[in-house]
Amino acid sequence: MTILVIAEHDNTSLKPASLNTITAASELGGDVHVLVAGLNAATVATAAAQVAGVAKVLHVDADTLAHGVAENVAAQVVALAGSYSHILFASTASGKNIAPRVAALLDVAQISDLTKVISADTFERPIYAGNAMATIQSVDTVKVMTVRTTAFDAAAQSAQAPAAIEVVASVAVAGKTSYMGSEIAKNDRPELTAAKVIVSGGRALGSQEKFNAVMIPLADKLGAAIGASRAAVDAGYAPNDWQVGQTGKIVAPQLYIAAGISGAIQHLAGMKDSKVIVAINKDPEAPIFSVADYGLEADLFTAVPELVAAL
Repeated sequence: MTILVIAEHDNTSLKPASLNTITAASELGGDVHVLVAGLNAATVATAAAQVAGVAKVLHVDADTLAHGVAENVAAQVVALAGSYSHILFASTASGKNIAPRVAALLDVAQISDLTKVISADTFERPIYAGNAMATIQSVDTVKVMTVRTTAFDAAAQSAQAPAAIEVVASVAVAGKTSYMGSEIAKNDRPELTAAKVIVSGGRALGSQEKFNAVMIPLADKLGAAIGASRAAVDAGYAPNDWQVGQTGKIVAPQLYIAAGISGAIQHLAGMKDSKVIVAINKDPEAPIFSVADYGLEADLFTAVPELVAAL
């Protein structure tokens, strides 16, 4: 049994989510190969070869793979699929974009948001926004899966010699999809899904100006990433890429501070695996208190500035 992990990268560095996915692949019990598909991404292939648990790295270099266009990467994965029993992607925007295409082209069912490996064909995943866990068994010859990265530790650097790197020829693509450009939001703060500390604000903040005035000083003191509930994002208080929850980003930091967030199940689904959860809300009945390790029943406009001053 051989497992293929699709590395997520920017042609320069391996994204942390790939390390969690490699850990999940290692729990399946077979040899783990990593596919690095990109352009001039030799440094990524070298980094992947140095990860514990990786037996081989497949490196594909082509202009059509430079920007991770889903259709092009999917074609490359499908060309290699015959040699593998499992194909794993991180459950990120990129992984969720490519994996369904691979599953459709292979005519198999996709297993989404893997959180636990029970055996080579039996897995656990959340359903109903994490209110229940489903145990599923797949009889597909090739199992295409996305991995909820917060459920697995990141793979460490290998103490052994680096894995072999095999150069693989690229495949022809249909050319019906082309990369036109990107608008990348610049952020000096830690990446939300990789941050160890996250402070999140909700609709109770009332406006973008108040959101920034209250949350940014706290984030600065803690060196934290900033998150937001969907209600805050929909109201325009925070940008889309700050959204935490079922329809946003799934996070599991060491410390998660939720200010003015009531705790709708859609938000809890995205952060309840955090190691320590601190909730600040003046409503004693707020659902967020049911998952919080520490709860402060107080007006956030008073409590948060006091916390910043104390820090």
